[in-house]
Amino acid sequence: MQDPYLYITLAATSLAGLAIVAVAALRGWNGWLELKRAELGRRIEDSAPPSAVARIEVADLKERIRKLEAIAAGVDL
Repeated sequence: MQDPYLYITLAATSLAGLAIVAVAALRGWNGWLELKRAELGRRIEDSAPPSAVARIEVADLKERIRKLEAIAAGVDL
């Protein structure tokens, strides 16, 4: 018959190894979540109002779209 202490030792070692892997995985997960929170915070801080050049470009694009829609509808400008 096998020694029962061998099985107890193997079970305890396996349980300790599993606990170490679980703790390492949880710390990695928490680190990843913290990184994503930092990225979101930085993205919110970086979102400044559009500059004057960007607004002029958007207005120009809207004007071009309006003209294209008028051409498609057959209206002379």
